Amino acid sequence: MRPCNKTVSIAKLSPPAEIDPDLLSAANAIAVRIAELIGVVGVLAVELFTTNDGLMINELALRPHNSGHWTQDGAVTSQFENHLRAVLGLPLGDTSLRDPFVCSVNILGGNDVASFDPLLAEALGVNAKVHLYGKAPRPGRKLGHVTATGSDRTEVRNRAWAAAVALKTPAPPTI
Repeated sequence: MRPCNKTVSIAKLSPPAEIDPDLLSAANAIAVRIAELIGVVGVLAVELFTTNDGLMINELALRPHNSGHWTQDGAVTSQFENHLRAVLGLPLGDTSLRDPFVCSVNILGGNDVASFDPLLAEALGVNAKVHLYGKAPRPGRKLGHVTATGSDRTEVRNRAWAAAVALKTPAPPTI
């Protein structure tokens, strides 16, 4: 099968965060406009920051992106699968959430992490999915991520962070 040479369609993905609907609409409009202008085939991640002056583009990634890794466990069709579908000219899959809430936390390397093997039981014991990338640990390096899903926002966030902390990721800031 040969990759297609045109944009098949654009699937807008709403993140599982609490975002003002008007802000989300503006962000989606920016991302769609960029995709149309450059003729994207596959996944385009558009990372935006909110500023006092409005939305600011921070990064464009013409590939599956870590900001969407939560889709592996939290969406009906992940960013990885939809990327392949798009470049192969196949219909895009449903990007709806599987559960009302999803939380994904990066696993970062620290000075004391030599191996995740003895830590996995505790991380998996909180009912979270663990995705390790097989990278050599070093302080601050992204080594993987954990994802939790469910129907209660606080409980989902707590499970995701408990799994990440079990894997020696620093605890989240207090909000």
